[in-house]
Amino acid sequence: MTDTATRPPGRNAFFFVLVTVFIDHLAFGLIIPVLPTLIQDLAHVPPSDATLWLGGLAATYAVMTFLFGPVIGALSDRFGRRPVLLVSMATLGLDFLIMGLAPNIWLLFLGRALAGISGATFSTANAYIADTTTPAERGRAFGFIGASFGLGFIFGPVIGGLLGELGPRVPFFAAVGLAFVNFLYGVFVLPESLPKERRRALNFKRANPLGAARHFSKLPQVSWFLIAGGIFFLAHTVFPATWAVHGEIRYDWSPMQIGLSLGAVGVGAAVVQAGLMGLILKRLGTVRTIILGYSVNVIAMTAFAFAANPVFVYFIIPFAALGGVTMPAANGLMSSLTPPDAQGELQGAASSLNALGMIIGPLIMSATLFSFSREGAPIQFAGAAFLLAALLTALAFLPFQRGLAVNRGALPAGTP
Repeated sequence: MTDTATRPPGRNAFFFVLVTVFIDHLAFGLIIPVLPTLIQDLAHVPPSDATLWLGGLAATYAVMTFLFGPVIGALSDRFGRRPVLLVSMATLGLDFLIMGLAPNIWLLFLGRALAGISGATFSTANAYIADTTTPAERGRAFGFIGASFGLGFIFGPVIGGLLGELGPRVPFFAAVGLAFVNFLYGVFVLPESLPKERRRALNFKRANPLGAARHFSKLPQVSWFLIAGGIFFLAHTVFPATWAVHGEIRYDWSPMQIGLSLGAVGVGAAVVQAGLMGLILKRLGTVRTIILGYSVNVIAMTAFAFAANPVFVYFIIPFAALGGVTMPAANGLMSSLTPPDAQGELQGAASSLNALGMIIGPLIMSATLFSFSREGAPIQFAGAAFLLAALLTALAFLPFQRGLAVNRGALPAGTP
């Protein structure tokens, strides 16, 4: 009999990793509605100033992910996906525990730094999916990963908002419990997906942010898509960096209302990525699906920017959910262009380059919100950060188009 760590993934392996991602993001979703309140308590600042601290926390996580993303990817190519996922789950629980007990603002930064160092769940899960699917199946499979993320954000923020009514630290301790359950699930259930014969030796020249970027620059079709993804992620940091405090400033939302709005976002993401992703890919093809996603994101972010009434936000959310097809389709396209023994490295490089955008993004987005919402601002426009995000998303489309134009012959057969 083989043990969990060595037996090959069977038909349920795909389900195993979906549950891992779901629990991971459910735990993270719990803390989003209350993090602005905890920052205000620890730093003794008003909501508008809390945006700057939120941006700093998000940037700290992103810096660590940028530095360690390729290392984590290379380690998963060398030692397998399972041990990397287990370490990530354990460290995530430690992060939530530190933040929940933090007596000052600086321990929040320590917690985020630890989470960023081992924040490999999403990128390693993508590599896991690449191990266990064919190139033709990956776009839809990555869509299910995105749906698991969305489901976590259906329940996580709603529960976190409700628990936040008991106190801003309560959701952190609930998140510790979920992270522990996730770790036990991985220990006893999650099989390894990368056979020993497909593992590769560590290459420290490539297991760093710049080395990974240089390696994939040799594949122009991948490098252009990575650049586009990095800018796209930069634009989308507007959500984690500003959504909660933006709702408090602009609409006077409570933690529970913030949680409900994020839950609506999660419902939309789950419906699109689990229910419609395969159909959209089949009808439009990979490239046109990505184009659809970019277009929807630009329109939706512009609409969020000018949504003066909170009721309008709930009308925009279902439309914005269609934009969730962008990255699963782009991941599927990049994965199909990468050798089987380098899938972890691809996801590590993508994670690192995306994190570079996420280092800059939260600082820009939170500073933009602060500049246009603070008392005495020359122009009062709380939607300014979303308008900036719309412009950046439009900019991200340019390197994607360049990649198509220059490398059309390298695309998989049958790609529209």
